[in-house]
Amino acid sequence: MELKFDANQDFQLEAIAAVGDLLDGQRRRGADVNLSLGAALATIPNCLDLDDEQLLGNVRMVQARAKLPIDDCLRVIEDDIATAGGTRRARFPNFSVEMETGTGKTYVYLRTALELYRRYGLRKYIVVVPKVAVREGVLKTLEITRRHLRDLYGNVPCRYAVYDSANLSQVRQFALSDGIEILVMTIDSFNKASNVIRQPTDRLQGGTPVHLVQAARPILILDEPQNMESELAVRALALLDPLFALRYSATHRNAYNLVHRLTPFDAYRHRPLLVKRIEVAGVEQRDDANEAFVRLDGIRSQKTSIAARVTVQKLMKDGTVKEASVSVAPGDDLQAKANRAEYAGFTVDEISPGGGFVRFTNGVELRVGETRGPDKAAIFEAQIRYTIEEHFRKQARLRPLGLKVLSLFFIDRVENYARDDGLIRCLFRKCFEELKVKYPEWRAVEVDRVQAAYFASRRTRGGDLVLEDSRTGESEMDREAYDLIMRDKERLLSFEEPTCFIFSHSALREGWDNPNVFQICTLNQTSSEVKKRQEIGRGVRLAVDQDGERNRDERVNILTVVANESYERYVALLQSEVVEEYGVEGAAPKPANARKRGAAHLRKEYQLRPEFQALWDRIRQKTRYAVTIDSPRLVAEVVRALDASEIRPPQVAVTKAVVEVRAGEDVFAALQMSGAKTVIDLRGRYPLPNVVEVMSDLLERTTPPVRLTRATLLAIVRGTRQVQAAVDNPHEFATVAVRVIREKLGDQLVGGIRYERISEWYEMTQFEAEVGSWKEYLVPADRCLYDSVVYDSDVEKQFVLDLEARDDVKMYIKLPAWFTVPTPIGDYNPDWAIVVEPRDEHGDPVGSELLFFVRETKDADFWTNPRPHEV
Repeated sequence: MELKFDANQDFQLEAIAAVGDLLDGQRRRGADVNLSLGAALATIPNCLDLDDEQLLGNVRMVQARAKLPIDDCLRVIEDDIATAGGTRRARFPNFSVEMETGTGKTYVYLRTALELYRRYGLRKYIVVVPKVAVREGVLKTLEITRRHLRDLYGNVPCRYAVYDSANLSQVRQFALSDGIEILVMTIDSFNKASNVIRQPTDRLQGGTPVHLVQAARPILILDEPQNMESELAVRALALLDPLFALRYSATHRNAYNLVHRLTPFDAYRHRPLLVKRIEVAGVEQRDDANEAFVRLDGIRSQKTSIAARVTVQKLMKDGTVKEASVSVAPGDDLQAKANRAEYAGFTVDEISPGGGFVRFTNGVELRVGETRGPDKAAIFEAQIRYTIEEHFRKQARLRPLGLKVLSLFFIDRVENYARDDGLIRCLFRKCFEELKVKYPEWRAVEVDRVQAAYFASRRTRGGDLVLEDSRTGESEMDREAYDLIMRDKERLLSFEEPTCFIFSHSALREGWDNPNVFQICTLNQTSSEVKKRQEIGRGVRLAVDQDGERNRDERVNILTVVANESYERYVALLQSEVVEEYGVEGAAPKPANARKRGAAHLRKEYQLRPEFQALWDRIRQKTRYAVTIDSPRLVAEVVRALDASEIRPPQVAVTKAVVEVRAGEDVFAALQMSGAKTVIDLRGRYPLPNVVEVMSDLLERTTPPVRLTRATLLAIVRGTRQVQAAVDNPHEFATVAVRVIREKLGDQLVGGIRYERISEWYEMTQFEAEVGSWKEYLVPADRCLYDSVVYDSDVEKQFVLDLEARDDVKMYIKLPAWFTVPTPIGDYNPDWAIVVEPRDEHGDPVGSELLFFVRETKDADFWTNPRPHEV
């Protein structure tokens, strides 16, 4: 197979032209020899005639044409460097090109190098990469595009090589050649004083290799420069004394003089297709609160404090258990945060920003993104089983089109696959053998022939850091797997090669991709190590058939991500990453200090108005209530409702959704494609607790607490027909029972409640003189007790505007959170107190009496889907 390339794709030509036009006005230079290091070490360098002012003018011209933010200065890197002639100041400008993963970034910068040679005679290029996977990807692209680029540029002499500290003749060749030279280097090969390239050597007549590189004044092409932003890396780049640097990435951390941008939204909505469509199969454990669930979402470190955000299953006021995000500091107790006894022992012992973990006093330690609680083996099995079956189904559909399907697994720990008895390896074998019997074309296929893995390790050779594979040792099988995955893309795409399931830990997250990856299965990936855009980037490139031709059919190019979380959360995190990078709707994100604080100020003179005095006299009185309960009736009603309730068994379920870009806006959204399908049933896996005790504890922890006798609760358990449900999923049974109890109890409480005044009341002095908020959430007000209203929703904002527009509204208050009315199902905080003057149809006052209202604001959805406690 020979991969084919299209030389006329507009989005790529625009990126190439953007860089080429940066040097507008530069004359084309010939091969001028530089003898500054002596005749034995002669070089043919790059030369640039343009000064900073001319370059900046070109930058601004290119940015204006591309509708990008206009820079007011060149982004220049400077540093003192050691050269053959002594220490001097190195200085070079930087230009950034932003292209979404999968749209041919490497092809674009290689072709840009040839274009700069054609236009201006620039011939020395160093491609700097952060890791071996990126290096191998660059070398592979150089290999497979060689003939294409040679034909495109009239067979221009072009040589490429990977830097090898054991072969310094490469450096001499790079410096002296009068053709195009492309040298590929990892940042680790020249970022330390001990690197071979920095040492004098007899092989260069006592010269130092890096001095030859400096004399050639190379153009740096930085691939994934966001991984080379440390002070050490920046100083290493300056050491090469480049003419300038071109920075290519989909996710720049710092966009130095951005001259071209192709956002993920641009790539996703482009027609014809530039990248695969994405669909997410969310695998999650459902209806199972029998064990404590904890997920570490992030760690925040400030000068005086450290905190972490964790997701727990929290007992809500209405007795239901829902996932909720809480902030914790050292010493905080999750039992109190979640209001559930299941979290006993989960007291925060240590939060480590550097290590990226939180340790609890019970010994549980979580890294950012890790989860404790779900049945890990069951989740893994469900993901692996779903991925294999999706692979089989998709391969049967795409084989007639000449497309081989690949599936990529990102795993949690190397030993879970590398060991012969590793959890993931064993689960893969089990699922493959069980599923293949359903598909005739797979029945005779041996499981060990279809899988291969690559895991990177680090070792030192000659002072240079080398990254290589280290799965189960340096066996011939390991080396073959490395070559197949990293270097022999064409063979991997061929039907003749049986390998189609690839496993990796972290080595393939950047730099490596394959156009025929159709499934990516994320087995317990942590958000601190990998982002969603990195994950999907390994498989978004358009598929290639057996003739090396790209397939652009939307029905074919679909990447399925099998995630260990809900599809809603996956897509929300993907969107948040893009917003963090680009801002809302593709605009630059607001700087951290752009949001301004404001405040609503109390108008004390309004408190003296007679209409406010009259209102306050009516609502300030505090009360208490008493109720009567008919216990036998309560038990009968609860049992009847409980028998009619659905109590689902614990399960691992898969729900699939397609990722779409909403029309007219830069937002990723999830469109659900299927209902939740159970793939593993977890019933009977947990010891049966004392259900009466669990129900009593849940009732005690609801707001307000409900106290029923054990005899009443036991009568409910004995009376229900849901005994098997209680055995299969005891916590879900208890949760549903508590919800039903509260609902039926509420019905009796509402019917039997009696209020009476007490000798307490709310004081005017409780109104704060100033209520702080972000300015964007303040609405100026003339009729309110405060000069502005802090609104919580668009409904409230519109309500304030409507009140302000009504002349018959004499005054109103958004009642503060401390103003509550006790009820049997919790304290109630009314929204508004309003004073209205009655008017006739002509707008004239009717009598001297005022109307006093206490009101709620709800949107239209409240009437179709109200919450029971609000009713």
